[in-house]
Amino acid sequence: MSTLTAHFDVPIGPDSPRTTRKAVLGILTVWGYTDESWADDVAVVVSELVTNAVQHGAGAVLLEIEAYGPQVVVSVADGSAVVPRRREPDGRGGRGLMLVEALTTRWHVEEHQGGKRVRAELRPYPRG
Repeated sequence: MSTLTAHFDVPIGPDSPRTTRKAVLGILTVWGYTDESWADDVAVVVSELVTNAVQHGAGAVLLEIEAYGPQVVVSVADGSAVVPRRREPDGRGGRGLMLVEALTTRWHVEEHQGGKRVRAELRPYPRG
């Protein structure tokens, strides 16, 4: 089974999550990942990871997608070494990583070129 990969720089701005979400879903559709319910979960995970990187990260933001069979991993890297932590929701936010946890099988943070990369392993693509 071959691995499909894509990576691109995320344009920084208020439309970053929406633009990136559309790009990721377009790529996954071309690769044959067309289940709408599964794609809805992917859209939420991508939006949350990109939002966190744009709001709390530093420098350029890079997104990578890896797909091999039913397994898909989305990674978002930025220049800040500050590790995201789940926190209790309040009026300013705090729900993002709770959503990522709920919609993935696992997420973790690793060092990436002096900053960090947040990797989210999506739920397996449904066989149909």
